[in-house]
Amino acid sequence: MTKTENTSDVAPSAPQRSGLMSAMLIAALMVGYSVVYMDKSMISTAIIPISSQFHLDTSQTGLIMSLFFLGYSIMQIPCGWLADKFGAKRVLMASMLVIAVFSYLFGAMSGLLLFIVVRFCAGLGHGGYPPSCSKAIAEGFPQQKRTFVQSLILSTSGIGGILAFTLGAQLVSANWRIAYAVLGSLYLVAFIMIWIFVPGGKSEKKELAELDQKQAAAAEPKPGFLEVIKNPNVLILFAAMLMLNIVLYGNMSWLPSYITKTFHLSVGQAGYILAFNAIFQTVATIFSGTLLSKFFLHKEKQAIVGSSIVTGLLIICFVLSKNLVVSVILLILISMCSMLAFTGIFTWPHKIMDARTIGSSIGIINTGGTLGGFLAPMIIGELVKVAGGSFTPAFFFLAIVVIIAAFVVLFVKVPKTK
Repeated sequence: MTKTENTSDVAPSAPQRSGLMSAMLIAALMVGYSVVYMDKSMISTAIIPISSQFHLDTSQTGLIMSLFFLGYSIMQIPCGWLADKFGAKRVLMASMLVIAVFSYLFGAMSGLLLFIVVRFCAGLGHGGYPPSCSKAIAEGFPQQKRTFVQSLILSTSGIGGILAFTLGAQLVSANWRIAYAVLGSLYLVAFIMIWIFVPGGKSEKKELAELDQKQAAAAEPKPGFLEVIKNPNVLILFAAMLMLNIVLYGNMSWLPSYITKTFHLSVGQAGYILAFNAIFQTVATIFSGTLLSKFFLHKEKQAIVGSSIVTGLLIICFVLSKNLVVSVILLILISMCSMLAFTGIFTWPHKIMDARTIGSSIGIINTGGTLGGFLAPMIIGELVKVAGGSFTPAFFFLAIVVIIAAFVVLFVKVPKTK
């Protein structure tokens, strides 16, 4: 057992807050995450009229989507460190402000290079949100509640998908430039909510400092960043998240293009199908938190491995199906199973790692996820191009990757419960 894994109970307890204050904290974080996920999903529909207007092929559109995740990946670890050192609120607010600016700019751009540069810069802003959000949860809630709160907030992936494929898709169909102006405004709303409802002022810091002093005698020295990055579990979950997110973002980036081409649907029609799927994804994420907190408590490994393997098999069935109804059912099942695996990996650190360095740990692990997001659109775009427009080889590739991710998770060493 590593020192990092062994000290989660000595971290300072979160200050006591009223139920209303806790609810507003969760609401603020969920609003921010909802817009973040809306952004990630909306580009997959916006890229259809953009590619048509500027005559871009699948490799070029894949590059626009991938460079966003490169910027995202670069900032994950630094922002996790910043959240641990300076508190979550500052990083959360800076993240929302940066993305808002570049969302407005994206809607004003014309040309491949400009699209790539602006989306890359937007990715830099996105990199601050996941680790600082996890840090805010660790600061604001006791350990036994963190898995459920984290899964509740992660359910915004579905909420963001619903917004992207209903409001976003309709705005994109009307005018993709206006769609990004609206998106930038939503980021400003999230910024204001975080500013108001996420604690982090002087009184909060004073309260945390007093708690630190009271527990200093019992607590071990805080692990340094190098110790965190050498933790085998952090590196294993980094690799697993990388492979799982190749699948998640491969699907997210190319499903609208696949559905419109395979079933001869409009962008709006595909958007409604994906919004319907996102509803189930939202429910699945919330339900995943309950499963992982109760039924799979101390059995997280089995849940992640099993759901990942099933996801791979369902992806194969999905790409072989040419019936719209069957394909939609399979897509819903894929979303539900993959979200159990994703929620399991993302919330597991709260149970097996030091709460004092959770921002850095999540930052490293989620860097794997964002690198997966960087690789997926380019790889899928190139595979589709090489296959002459066929998505079959690309989806078989995704199925293999998620099954490999399941076997990687087997190497996680779970500390013995006291």
